[in-house]
Parts: sequence; structure tokens; C-alpha cells
Amino acid sequence: MVSVQIFGQTLRAVVEESELEVTVVGPTSVKQLIEANPGQLGPLRPFIQSREALITINKKIGSEDSPVRDGDVVKLSFQSRTSYDGTRDIPS
Repeated sequence: MVSVQIFGQTLRAVVEESELEVTVVGPTSVKQLIEANPGQLGPLRPFIQSREALITINKKIGSEDSPVRDGDVVKLSFQSRTSYDGTRDIPS
């Protein structure tokens, strides 16, 4: 099982949950995890694609391509300023 924790009212409004438990078989990516669970996680996909969701896996910044394994904790946090997400350069 992977624990998916949702932070921010915007993200919580689309999934109507603050924490979800998702079953995984073998290693997968955040993107594949969302695609494999469209009923629970599908509404989050646009936020991940537009980089409005900061992804952390076990307290480390990740991306939609980051690996996820059984027992991991994935946190998705809404952010309105994507240039400050820690994964891109801040524009000058």
C-alpha cells in the first residue's frame, strides 16, 4: 500500500479526501500510480501536468516520473507559484 496525502483546499476539493491508501504491485511511478487509479486519483492529473502540485515521496521532492514502492508516502501539495516549486529555476 502507498499512502497518498493531499494538502491544499484546491486539491482536496477535487478528490474529496485528505489521505488515500492505494495498492501497488512492484515499483511504479507517480504518473502510473495516478493512471492506475483514475477513480481516486484521476482528478489530480491536470494539477500534476501543469506543475501546480508539488510532489514529495518519503519527504524528498519528486516528480511525476519518480519511483514509488509499497510502503511509500506520497504527498501532493497545491502551489499557485510553480516557479518556486524547488524543481525548476526561479526566473530572473
